[in-house]
Amino acid sequence: MGKPAEKAFYRFVVLFFNCMLTFGSYFCFDIPSVLQDQFQGNLTCPNATVQNGTAPNGTGACVEGLGMTPQEYNLLYAVYAWTNALVVIMAGFLIDKLGNRFGVFLFSFLTVLGSTIFALGSHFKGTSYLLPLMLTGRLLFGSGNGSLTIVQNRITAFWFKGKELALAFGLTLAFSRLGSVLNFFCTQRFESEYGMQWTLWGGTFLCVLGFLAAITVSALDKVGMRQLGLDGAIQEESRKVRVQDIRKLSLRYWLLVLTIMFFYNGIFPFIADASKFIQDKYSDYSQKEAAYVAGAVYDSSLVLSATVGILIDYVGLRGVFAMGCAVLTLPVFALLAFTFVPPLVSTIWLGVTYSFAAASMWPSIPLVVPQATLGTAMGLATSVQMIGIGLSNLIVGQILGTKSSDAKIPLWRWQRMMVFMLANTICCIMTSVVLNVVDHRQGGTLNKTTKRTAAQEDPSAADRDPLLNEQEGQGVPTSPDSSSSINRS
Repeated sequence: MGKPAEKAFYRFVVLFFNCMLTFGSYFCFDIPSVLQDQFQGNLTCPNATVQNGTAPNGTGACVEGLGMTPQEYNLLYAVYAWTNALVVIMAGFLIDKLGNRFGVFLFSFLTVLGSTIFALGSHFKGTSYLLPLMLTGRLLFGSGNGSLTIVQNRITAFWFKGKELALAFGLTLAFSRLGSVLNFFCTQRFESEYGMQWTLWGGTFLCVLGFLAAITVSALDKVGMRQLGLDGAIQEESRKVRVQDIRKLSLRYWLLVLTIMFFYNGIFPFIADASKFIQDKYSDYSQKEAAYVAGAVYDSSLVLSATVGILIDYVGLRGVFAMGCAVLTLPVFALLAFTFVPPLVSTIWLGVTYSFAAASMWPSIPLVVPQATLGTAMGLATSVQMIGIGLSNLIVGQILGTKSSDAKIPLWRWQRMMVFMLANTICCIMTSVVLNVVDHRQGGTLNKTTKRTAAQEDPSAADRDPLLNEQEGQGVPTSPDSSSSINRS
């Protein structure tokens, strides 16, 4: 009779709690975006005319809030983004060196600590302590949340490699996006009922639930690895991980990283300004309607992630899908720049290609790097992605050329922005074409189906498992599929 850890039910239980790691943190991350009026609202309102941001936009009524300037508000996001870009590289190495359980506890605790300090800062409005406390909270929260995603991906890759890998990655993405979507629909209503401070503490509570999920998934991972006989083998491999191992990451890995960076350079900077673009170009859209249309990118990916994951697990062709979704993204920015087709068509279209990209690109990384260095590889990929997005946002800001959020931006500037998005997408197509050529010459791992990949992968291939080749004697299995060979030895 097989051990519980060898059954599909067990790995899907692991997946459920693994998905819950980031549900609360993604909800918490987007709270300032939903409550921007309250963060930048007045410290007090004369005669208590308006409280908790219930005034409709454009009425000129007073909104009571924390009194932040636009620069201070945007600093909350800048600190998060650049912290992520710097921390995830070292975080990935630490996860590889010290293991999933260390990483999941440390980084989920940092999200709780960061969200706690952030919520605590709201009690000091009107004082000099407000901004330092909230920035410190966002810095710690960013250090934890970005790194927690790496641990999440590493756990997913271990339990689903050679099985339903794309489906598992799609579900983790869907749970994270579900947190963002629920925040969009629920936070404003909760704040108007209970106030800013209780809303921020509510976000902290969801991060605490994520910490409880971390405890659970850590226990399940430990028990499962012991049952499979892999606990000692993985720890032995982790001890051998060195910073110099970055040099051994394959050409296919770096092409994947560039493909991911260029694709996301065209997605996230567009989403950041999509609401403003829709209002400026299509005059019959209100701010709320434009926000709903822009959010259709995430809504589409939330709905499609699991289905697309199942499809890619069944047919394989990850490299082909990565190239195809980049090619199919080109018409989106052309439509937005040079036609007056309803923008909802473009945002839904973009959401579909984004779903295929996320389900084909990120799950490809575990196929071209060894398990022992997967955390480092994920950290590097995330860092390069966020640096690229940050630079693209700066370039887009220069193209749009305005410091006022109220001023209408000329259409020709928006067209130049879309051309920049097109340029990134073309670069993505070029790197994905080279990726497919290199992959074909090195065995076609990325374009095999899941079962063929599991059956035919060669653990001694130098490009695939550089660390495993350094062992004197024999390779160490790195996935549940290898448990039988461990038990027989």
